[in-house]
Amino acid sequence: MQGDRQRALIIAETAAFIGLIAIGSWISIPFLPVPLTLQTMFVLLAAIVMKRYAVIPATLFILFGAMNLPVFHNGTSGIGVLLGPTGGYLIGFIPAAFVAGLAYEKRSLAWHISGICAAEACIYVIGVGWLSFSTGMSLLQATIVGVLPFLPGDAVKAYAADAIGKRIPPREMVQGGDEIPVGEKTP
Repeated sequence: MQGDRQRALIIAETAAFIGLIAIGSWISIPFLPVPLTLQTMFVLLAAIVMKRYAVIPATLFILFGAMNLPVFHNGTSGIGVLLGPTGGYLIGFIPAAFVAGLAYEKRSLAWHISGICAAEACIYVIGVGWLSFSTGMSLLQATIVGVLPFLPGDAVKAYAADAIGKRIPPREMVQGGDEIPVGEKTP
């Protein structure tokens, strides 16, 4: 029975974070060629809450968008978005969620900060590489256009995700690998 509780919690959190990442895509400031959205904040928040399992909502979000559900920025969808200039940033959500999630499994502030920075680096490296490839820009041009304008906003979003994540009660592992919120009684 314990495994059922863990699975149910992962499924519920996955659904919630897919929805939050999709909502974050609608909150955007248009930049060219890459818009500024709140998606990265929700990817990081998923990692803070779900730990390594945050890769599930990040991956499903990308798959849903590829299957023409309008979850990408401003309601766009389809494989064309992933093949366009922003596709690398979207694909970068998957390793970013995993890396930050692993870091948040540790209880050290240094690990948390390193995990957030590494997650952002995953998004930027994959995003800039694909931006350069898909548009024909040099890597330097792609970095100037696809990273520099976003650094201050991403720092604020990372801080906000961490601040929100600290307000969500942590879960502890119990026998059988299940997690329960701290303060609840174990069976």
